[in-house]
Amino acid sequence: MKVTSIGHAGMLVETSGGSILCDPWFEPAFFASWFPFPRNDRLSGDLLERIEAADFLYVSHLHGDHHDTAWLRDHLRRDIPVLLPDYPTREQRRTLAELGFDEFLRTEDTVETEIAPGLSVAIHVESSITDGPGGDSALVVIADDAIVVNQNDCRTTDLGQLRSHGPVDLHWLQYSGAIWYPMVYEMDPGAKKAACDAKVEAQFARAMRYVEKIDARAVVPSAGPPCFLDPDLFHLNVIDGTEASIFPDQTRFLAMLADADRDGVMNVPGTEIEVVAGAAPDGDGRIRVEHPAPIGEIEAIFSDKESYLRRYQSDWIGWIDAERSGWAAPSTDLVASLREWWEPLLAMAPTLRSQIGSNVVLRALPATSLDGTTDAVSDAAGGERLDVVIDFVAGEVRAHRDEPYAFRFDIDRRLVETVAARRAVDWSNSLLLSCRFVAWREGEFNEYVYNFFKSLSRERVRRAEAEAVRKVAPPDAEAMADEDDVRIGDYVVQRRCPHRDADLEAFGEIDGDEFVCTLHGWRFDCETGACLTSAGHPLRIRRA
Repeated sequence: MKVTSIGHAGMLVETSGGSILCDPWFEPAFFASWFPFPRNDRLSGDLLERIEAADFLYVSHLHGDHHDTAWLRDHLRRDIPVLLPDYPTREQRRTLAELGFDEFLRTEDTVETEIAPGLSVAIHVESSITDGPGGDSALVVIADDAIVVNQNDCRTTDLGQLRSHGPVDLHWLQYSGAIWYPMVYEMDPGAKKAACDAKVEAQFARAMRYVEKIDARAVVPSAGPPCFLDPDLFHLNVIDGTEASIFPDQTRFLAMLADADRDGVMNVPGTEIEVVAGAAPDGDGRIRVEHPAPIGEIEAIFSDKESYLRRYQSDWIGWIDAERSGWAAPSTDLVASLREWWEPLLAMAPTLRSQIGSNVVLRALPATSLDGTTDAVSDAAGGERLDVVIDFVAGEVRAHRDEPYAFRFDIDRRLVETVAARRAVDWSNSLLLSCRFVAWREGEFNEYVYNFFKSLSRERVRRAEAEAVRKVAPPDAEAMADEDDVRIGDYVVQRRCPHRDADLEAFGEIDGDEFVCTLHGWRFDCETGACLTSAGHPLRIRRA
C-alpha cells in the first residue's frame, strides 16, 4: 500500500486492489481565506494523472477544505464510485449528485466493506451537532497486509474504535487548529495570545491521545494547518511562534512525537509513504518514505516559512483580488430576506432558542478589515451598515434598534449578502471559517449560537433541536409513554428510539427493509420491529 499526500487532508491511497482519492482540495476555500500549506499547485504530471484516474472517491465531510466543489466538478469522471459515510442525513449524497456523480457506495458506520477484491474500507462517522448536522468521518483502509487510518479532522469519541480493525501502520490525523476562535474575538492582546496558546496545547493533547490509543507504526500530520495569503489575514500564519494564532505547522507536532518516542513522518504534497508488504510489522523496512524534492528543500519550507509564504502570496494575489471583487453587492432587502428564511427555523427550535435566551446582533458593515493587534473594523468602503438582531427569546429577526444583546458578529456586508443569496445552510462552513469577521460576547462560549448558524435548513434545524432536547430536556418515561406515534415514510413508529430515546421524527429513516435511528445507527426490521443491532430493544412499527 502506498499513500501519497496531495495537500492538507488530501491523499491518494494506492493498493493492489485499487486506488482511493481522499479529500482532494486545490482551490482556496472560505472566501479566498484558506490556502493549502505547503502549496499543492505544483504537483507532478504523473501524480495528477493518478489522482484523476482514481478508482474510488472519498470525501470525509462537506467543509470547503475537504469538499472542493470546483475541482470535483472539473477533474473527475462522473461515474467514479463514491464511498459515502453513513451520515444521519442524505445531504452529502445530494450535494455530490448535484455535481453529476451518480455511483454511490453507502457504507455502514464502522463496518468493514470489501469494495474491490483485496481492498476493504471501514468509515467511522461522527454526527454530533458540534460537527455540523452533516457530520464528519474517518476512513480505515485495509489492503496488502496493511492498515491505514485516515482520521483527518474527525474527532471520534471512541478512541479505540479506529484500531479495532487490526494493528495500524499509518495514522494520518489533524493536530493543528481549524476554527476562528480566539483570533476573531475582541480581547485584550495579551489575553488573546494566552487563549491561543492554551488552545494549541489542547489541540496537541487531543492529537496525542489519539496517537497513544491507536498506536500506529507511524504517524503522519495531516488536515492542516492552512495558510493565509490575503494581506488582511496574513497575521494568522504562525511563523516564529509569537503570533496570536492556533495554526502551528507540523514541525512542532513532529517534535512532540519524537519526544514521546513515536515515529512521525514529515510530509508535503507529493510525499509518498509506502507500507512494504512482507516486511516485519515492527521492522525498520516496514515504512518507506520518498519526498518530491531533496530533504533540505522540504525543511526550508518550514525553517524559512515567511519567505516561502511571501512567494506563494505573490503568485496568488491577483486571484485573491479577483475573488474579492466578485463578492455580492449590497441588496435592499437583507433584513426581509433573513426574516423570511430564519423565522420559520426559529419556530422549529424552541429548546435551542431557550439555551441562547438573548439577542444576537449581526452587524453587516460596508467593509471589514481585521487588524492583527486591535481587531479594528474599518468602514472605509462604500455601502451602508445594517444591524440585524436575531431575537432568540421571541423567535424574531428584525432590524436592530439598540436593544441589549449578548453576542455580536461584525462582518463585511458583501459576505453576508453572498451567503444569504446562496441560501447557505451552514454559515460555519460558508462564512465563519473565513476568519473575515470580528466577534464579541458578553459571557462564556455558547455552543447553541453556532449550532443555529450551522443549521439553516429545515432538515438541519430539526436535528439541531432534537439534539438540544436530548441534552438539556430529556423527556421522562411517563411523558414518553403518552407520546403519539409518528409517521416516517410508509410506516408509523413509536416516537422514541428504544436505545437512547432519540426522537425518531428527527432521527428516524427507512433504508430498504430496515428502519434506522441515525443518531447512533441502530437498525430495526420494518416488518417485525426486531432490533438488528443488539438483542432486545424491539421497536413498535407498522405500515401506515
